[in-house]
Amino acid sequence: MYPSDLTDDEWATLKPLFPDPGYDTPKNGRPRDWSYRLILNAIFYLTKTGCQWRMLPSDFPPWSTVYTYFRIWKNDGTWKKVHDALRDQVRIQAGKEPQPTAASIDSQSVKTSGKRGDRGYDGGKKIKGRKRHIAVDTLGLILVVWVHAAALSDSFAGQFILAHLKKYFKNIRKVWADCGYRGYLEEWFYRFKPKRELETTKRPRGKFVIQARRWVVERTFGWFEGSRRLSKDYEQLARSSEAYVYICMIRIILRRLK
Repeated sequence: MYPSDLTDDEWATLKPLFPDPGYDTPKNGRPRDWSYRLILNAIFYLTKTGCQWRMLPSDFPPWSTVYTYFRIWKNDGTWKKVHDALRDQVRIQAGKEPQPTAASIDSQSVKTSGKRGDRGYDGGKKIKGRKRHIAVDTLGLILVVWVHAAALSDSFAGQFILAHLKKYFKNIRKVWADCGYRGYLEEWFYRFKPKRELETTKRPRGKFVIQARRWVVERTFGWFEGSRRLSKDYEQLARSSEAYVYICMIRIILRRLK
């Protein structure tokens, strides 16, 4: 057993959220050789350790089988659906409503590997690669994630994040952002969202000061460091990178649930 494996209680929480609950006795075709729990343990192990697919330990299902399930659940949106369901449970457990009323947005630039795919140069961070753009609630739980080329400015990419917040989280009335979102995004925000408030903070010069509310999204980026697969963007497809963010957060949320 590996530290990243699901416990019995965690599996009991996770099992109803995945498609085809009767995975041991499919209606058509031969029975599956591997249960969902073993498949998930392998995916969590890979995300935690950052190993290559072909280097999964032999006591897991074959890497090609594990990757097939990862790809299917990525393409049909299962990872996001499971994450969102667990996030709502954590919010309820914390005494909050499932729908948040406030959010914080930020981006993280990361280097990419030699694989093909969208990438760009972030002049501010001096990094060639991609950006992970996220919006989180006041608990630091992800509401929206978008991975894109690092050359895209925060002010421009922020429109995508805010549009998704408006579409899927209609109760949000306030959004916090850093000074990188000043200017064009502020104009766009107040032009189309007069009932919502965008608060951009400015970092004081000469000293480090923890910014109220803004530290929450920074802490979420810090959580990513616990998963080596997210230490760098190794994926050819940005959508795969987004899936790993959800997988990382699923593991974190499961440990929060009592």
